Amino acid sequence: MQESQSRNHSYCRIESVGAFLPRKSLTTTEIMRSLRIPGSLKFELLTGIKSRNICQEGEDSLSLSLAAARKCLEHSAILADDIEAVISCSITRYKGGYHQLYEPSMSFHIKEGIGASRALYFDISNACAGMFTGILAAQNLIRQGSIKNCLVVSGEYISSLIDHAVRNVKTPASQELASLTVGDAGAAIMIQATNNKDESITLSGFETLSRYNDLCTAQPHPRYPGASMKTKAKKIHEVSIRESLPLVKDALRTLGIEYSNIDYLIPHQTSRSAILSGSRKYSATFGGQPKQVVINLSENGNTASTTHFVTLFQLLQKNTLKPDDLIFLISYASGIAFGIIAFKPKHLIVNYGS
Repeated sequence: MQESQSRNHSYCRIESVGAFLPRKSLTTTEIMRSLRIPGSLKFELLTGIKSRNICQEGEDSLSLSLAAARKCLEHSAILADDIEAVISCSITRYKGGYHQLYEPSMSFHIKEGIGASRALYFDISNACAGMFTGILAAQNLIRQGSIKNCLVVSGEYISSLIDHAVRNVKTPASQELASLTVGDAGAAIMIQATNNKDESITLSGFETLSRYNDLCTAQPHPRYPGASMKTKAKKIHEVSIRESLPLVKDALRTLGIEYSNIDYLIPHQTSRSAILSGSRKYSATFGGQPKQVVINLSENGNTASTTHFVTLFQLLQKNTLKPDDLIFLISYASGIAFGIIAFKPKHLIVNYGS
């Protein structure tokens, strides 16, 4: 009991971030050529997506997760053998093609693959909010004194959605049109205990509204490898923005800030038009606007649960962030689930050469 109490920590920080994108690229132009839609659909203009990375033979959810985890460790002061927990959060859990892993779990293969042999491990799944959920779980374990650090990982091999959508999309109103925006990616984030409030995650919140669970659904394809997805795109966008407003308002009140005090707002990377529309609604509601609403879709597409952390990693690589910048991550996920994580990268950017 005394040992557990001595390990309790009030705060958690993001210690390092890693991401990995497959080398193979698929352009929106190539996808549009494959469709059987009469007339011209300006999909690239609508979404802001020029290309996305997709897995080649030998790449899968596990390989993406491992590559991202190793990239995270390259920027971390924590050695693999000192990792105390690994949480895998991907929607897809493919290994060796489209073979879905259940037992041993994805998190087991990840921890063994990076040499974190002593880490406890488990998988969770919460659609595109998977990594947000994993971070909340890691924070709870750290705050109760069970662990001092946790690696949260996701590898999203979701490009099969494109293959199946190409077969089925025949009109711009198709519920599989949103499937053409996706790309494959891996992301990892190290959460660590800290006693320094200045460098900690200052806010993390979550809300789920299950009455909207039918607005985006996915399932294994009945005839072909991988999965298919149907999205009521207009409706899910309207609901996501409208229903997230109270959560954002509460977050701003909790932090004692104005919306315009946010330096970098990183929303879920769905489409350029959706992000700009949501940004206008937020600005009209709260007044002002963040220094930058980050849109990182052009070469990545929508990479599901990894999207925020691929974006964050690329910002760190570009030395864009300053120590006192307030970063707001907002997740919109099927279910519908909303998540917010706010922090300043005081400690984080030290390991990225800024």
